[in-house]
Amino acid sequence: MFELAPWKRKEGETGSLPAPWVFRREFDDLIQRFFGDEPFSLGITSKTFSPAVNISENENEILVTAEIPGIEKNDLDISLSGDVLTIKGEKKAEHEEKTENMHRIERSYGSFSRSFALPCEVQEDKINASYKDGVLSLKLPKAENCKAKSIKIPLQ
Repeated sequence: MFELAPWKRKEGETGSLPAPWVFRREFDDLIQRFFGDEPFSLGITSKTFSPAVNISENENEILVTAEIPGIEKNDLDISLSGDVLTIKGEKKAEHEEKTENMHRIERSYGSFSRSFALPCEVQEDKINASYKDGVLSLKLPKAENCKAKSIKIPLQ
């Protein structure tokens, strides 16, 4: 009735517990195998769309990258209010007339809004944003008072 398979750590997992999104993916796959389709969707694909975002910093700037494939440049809105960076956008559903039966629909769409508190002040007039191949890249130069300073401490 049931088959047991050895468990192997998946690529990208660290520590004793996998990342939360792995649980979500495995749960969705379990529901798919059990019910054959998402039981509560009524055929409407309204999954939440939330892009993956990385934020890092070096000595001079904060770097933000967001994976937002399938979105037009004009459908993105990026703003900075104080130390809060907000990325908004909308991934529009494709309405194609299908002549064949669909077996699985996994592409998600919809609007999203992600906000992040930045670790320090930035030079607003020098922010650089680019969007290429579905990846949004932001370079936010740090304000002078936020840059790390190194001083020599004499020993006594």
